[in-house]
Amino acid sequence: MSGTGSKEDGRGRLGAMVSGLAVAVGCVLFLGGFVWAALVYQPYTVPTDSMSPTVKPGDRVLAERIDGADVRRGDVVVFTDEVWGATPMVKRVVGVGGDKVACCDREGRLTVDGTPVDEPYLDRAPGTKAPASPQDFSATVPQGQIFLLGDERATSLDSRVHLQDAGKGSVPLSAVRARVDAVAWPMDGMIDRPSSFAALPGGVSAAGPLPLQLGAILVGVALILGGSVYAPVAARLARRRTAAGGAR
Repeated sequence: MSGTGSKEDGRGRLGAMVSGLAVAVGCVLFLGGFVWAALVYQPYTVPTDSMSPTVKPGDRVLAERIDGADVRRGDVVVFTDEVWGATPMVKRVVGVGGDKVACCDREGRLTVDGTPVDEPYLDRAPGTKAPASPQDFSATVPQGQIFLLGDERATSLDSRVHLQDAGKGSVPLSAVRARVDAVAWPMDGMIDRPSSFAALPGGVSAAGPLPLQLGAILVGVALILGGSVYAPVAARLARRRTAAGGAR
């Protein structure tokens, strides 16, 4: 009996140790993922439909805090500029310093330095070829500036309405506060980097760390739950084995 009891005590201690380790690692991953995300991302609520259908009015987005030097064409950014009203705005970068941005070519597309850009994120009726902008425009972006358009081109108040300003419709890179990576509510997921800008000099920006952070949080939850359940289940199974052995 003493030998059997010693074995069962050993199994119980091992189960408790494994359970405690799983819960501890799970807590580190869970809390670490949240802290990491809180340091890197900032939530914003989008008040208008200027970025529809990519981001709709009332959507809660997660935007990665970045420096203006990290901005690339195709990024959806949060920025604040005095000329535009000194309130946070969300628009898509279509041109950077030195670019000549124009619309529209014969097929109704936006062009950057004469290169046509397909924009699959625009809201077009199936089978139609609506122009990328209801009105034609052309602008050369000053160095250190960016040219921004909303995805809802019919109603968005963007660089097109500021073409007569000193910046020719652009805003300084220093005005950028963050880059939108995902729509958190409703849970529409990550916002893809448009491949149509990838062939241009500088390419597109890399995806943010949000998937890794969410992965760490989910693995942490799984370890916490699994570790919490493992110890009592292992103890119950050990008691059953002991009872079965005694019955023989």
